[in-house]
Amino acid sequence: MPLDPFFAERLRVHRRYLMGRALADLRARLKALWPFAREPIAPASADPAPPKAKKTDAASAALGPRARARAKHRRAALAWDRKELETVGTPGPDVRTAEYTIDVPDRPAVRVRVYDPRGGDRAEPLPAVLTFFGGAFRIGGIDYPTTDAANRRHAVDADVVVVAVDYALAPEHKYPTQVFQGHAALEWLFENVGRLRVDPERIGIAGASAGANLAAAVTLMNRDRHRRPIRLQVLEVPVVDLTGKHLDLRATRALGIPTLIALRELRSVARTYLPDSRAARDPYASPLLAGSHEGLPPAVILTAEYDPLRGDGEAYAAALRDAGVDASAVRYLGGTHDTAIFTAVLPAARRWHADVVAALRRLHE
Repeated sequence: MPLDPFFAERLRVHRRYLMGRALADLRARLKALWPFAREPIAPASADPAPPKAKKTDAASAALGPRARARAKHRRAALAWDRKELETVGTPGPDVRTAEYTIDVPDRPAVRVRVYDPRGGDRAEPLPAVLTFFGGAFRIGGIDYPTTDAANRRHAVDADVVVVAVDYALAPEHKYPTQVFQGHAALEWLFENVGRLRVDPERIGIAGASAGANLAAAVTLMNRDRHRRPIRLQVLEVPVVDLTGKHLDLRATRALGIPTLIALRELRSVARTYLPDSRAARDPYASPLLAGSHEGLPPAVILTAEYDPLRGDGEAYAAALRDAGVDASAVRYLGGTHDTAIFTAVLPAARRWHADVVAALRRLHE
């Protein structure tokens, strides 16, 4: 199916961004190989101009150049996300929230935000879902406007308690920190069902993109360790094989993005998150590569036609089915990796939201 017309201008901007990244990387490599290309040589008769002072605050000055670049990128991503919610997204409804900090053995503590849709005198225990945000492991968070809005809508529309995990970002914190944080959050949820008024027999787990990787990894770790009764996993555009062997690059070629540039971008995600390339074969880094998928909870997987990660999601659904797990996978025709954000302007995004809500409402059964 042709790409939805809504994405046409966005595709042009995205291609330009990827080409710019590729050219910047090429320039950096050339400078490393040819030192004389690093700085222009001024004529002997010319007086050198004094360097221009850059404005930096005290916090930025304390960071190295790479850390400053990451901080700048994250500020830009947060501003972009805020604008996306204002122009193409749907604000979240008012929901009672509370935040907690969970200690993680030998790892940084992790913050969670609990969205409770109950109002008035409702006191009955509700189902709950532990959820992980997307962002290539290196940007995003539970404070991002589109993430917060989606959590609010899911809590109200599915009538479930949403527990959002604000896991640590890479590369400051490498794998497996995020998986251990997620598992600690899951244990905390089960240990606090009374305080949160949650039904311990009706708890699910969910995530989008990199967050779906963590949701699947935490589900595996739970099976291998404590076997808490997770009822459901909902995985949106999941990346579940960081070796890259299940990427479907026909999707990017159909968008006019050269394969080499697409691979460079996608592989940079794994390099940022993993301590080394060998870790990509660890099942908690690449849940698709687990030796067994038996005993995992039912799964609902959503993929998009114009997303190379569609190969990951569909392969994971097949692996779960082969292991006897009740798993479904739906591919949204004409959609892209971030389709779910555009609920104010795109019918497919509203259907996507409705399907996620329908999946979460299975926790009431």
